[in-house]
Amino acid sequence: MSKKAFIFDLDGVIVDTAKYHFLAWQKLAQELGIEFTPEHNEELKGVSRVRSLEIILGLGNLTATDEEKERWLIKKNQDYLSYIENMDEDEILPGVLPVLEYIRSQGHFIALGSASKNARPILEKVNIMPFFDAIVDGNDVTNAKPDPEVFVRAARLLGVTNENSIVFEDSVAGIQAANIAHMTSIGIGDPAILKEAHYHFKDFTFIEPSFIESLLN
Repeated sequence: MSKKAFIFDLDGVIVDTAKYHFLAWQKLAQELGIEFTPEHNEELKGVSRVRSLEIILGLGNLTATDEEKERWLIKKNQDYLSYIENMDEDEILPGVLPVLEYIRSQGHFIALGSASKNARPILEKVNIMPFFDAIVDGNDVTNAKPDPEVFVRAARLLGVTNENSIVFEDSVAGIQAANIAHMTSIGIGDPAILKEAHYHFKDFTFIEPSFIESLLN
């Protein structure tokens, strides 16, 4: 049996840093006089930091210079880093560890494919870095999801074909990226939002070893 690559997004999949991104973006939006709600935040899932700012500015019909955008991006990231400073193992979402442990016990690869530029320090803070055979994050790619670059690079690092790669994602853009790459897409979250995924689960507590085994076969 060929080795599979199980590729995980980070924010909202492994850890709930999505809430900290929301708080940081909301703080910036308020300072710019823009209303930014949890519903608006759905549009930011899986997209790059630069594109996220463009979406927020669009909500307020604001234009900005490149210098202003860079200053706001730095400020947002500083606020975000202050929120995640005290993260620990308790931040890992329910059911994630048993899935990682089962995949590892079966001898298959585990990779991270995330738009986050802070992925490595977060994995270290929550003490699960040793699970990952490859990490591809926002520092390694130039194209944001739904471009599949982040997942394709992860599979290549592991020497696994796209068809033997399985992606766990909580964003529409991430699911689309996996599908474009002809990988198996597993949506974590609301199936009404992630309807393009091949499989859906509310969270990892609903994923049984038998399901992982069916993917292996």
